[in-house]
Amino acid sequence: MENDFTNKGNIPFIVIDTHCDTPGRLADGAVLSSKGDNGHFDYPRMAEGGVDCEFFALYTPNDMPPDTALRRVMEMSAAVHDSVEAFPGVRMAYSPADVMRNKEAGRRSVAVGMENAAPLCKSLPLLREMYRMGVRYVTLTHNGNNEICDAALAPEKRWNGLSPFGKEFVSEMNRIGMMIDVSHISDDSFFDVLSCSSAPVIASHSCCRAISEHPRNMTDGMIKALADAGGVVQINFCPLFVDASCDESAYETLPSFKEVADHIEHVIKIAGIGSVGIGSDFDGIDHTPKGLEDISKMPALLQELSGRGYGEKELALIAGGNFLRVWKAVDDKKTLKIDM
Repeated sequence: MENDFTNKGNIPFIVIDTHCDTPGRLADGAVLSSKGDNGHFDYPRMAEGGVDCEFFALYTPNDMPPDTALRRVMEMSAAVHDSVEAFPGVRMAYSPADVMRNKEAGRRSVAVGMENAAPLCKSLPLLREMYRMGVRYVTLTHNGNNEICDAALAPEKRWNGLSPFGKEFVSEMNRIGMMIDVSHISDDSFFDVLSCSSAPVIASHSCCRAISEHPRNMTDGMIKALADAGGVVQINFCPLFVDASCDESAYETLPSFKEVADHIEHVIKIAGIGSVGIGSDFDGIDHTPKGLEDISKMPALLQELSGRGYGEKELALIAGGNFLRVWKAVDDKKTLKIDM
């Protein structure tokens, strides 16, 4: 019998969204403690959507000077911690065990990723300091090449994959137990990461190129290779990634939550039920699919998948179990313990 996820109280498993850009809003003065109509995320809407853990991305663009970008990262990180401390129903999470403990205590979790390694200025000590601050994944670049690797949307190649320092960077991330995020990086960079990393990697907010021909999306070969290495693809809600033919200026052309579900099913077809999750990109996209207007609408996607025949155990993997498995595997493989 089909499950009913329209009420968040009916979601019996962990739900994780692995990418939203809310820290930028926070650093600019947004308040998340009350329900609003600005942006895609606040804590009351997170509860309405039944989301147990949200990964906040500390995003900086590639054209921002590194020192300015590092300051921006620090300001966003401080704003995230201040926001969590001010809201009693939410706690920080630094490990899968924290997510589980918070869930059992009736609280929701906020975890932190860093989107674009450029602010670290080729410094492995700064990478380690980010870990101490709570950052648990790094998206290696954004829409331009940096000192780590080439980007999917860069007009020209700089390194033809990972740079020599990028290989050191990947190795250090493995050593300290930080997840490597391959969203935004070029195809060459992606395969370099897989060849260098001793731990599974994630794509925190990506879609399928076979469905939507966009260079930010992953080919079937990439999806299969990522899954074979133990990783997971977290499906993005950006309309252009879901359907590259849509016109984002015309609402009637936008895809809906049903097309997002198509991408999830495509990953499952290519690589199996253990290889996919959800990475909305809320607060980082100008438009959203119909029916997924903000974080409170997350049950619509689960309901759609349930209607397509996925049972509770399968939905639990898609909603958060697969990502938790990878997070734990990365942490288990670390060879350097960093005190926070």
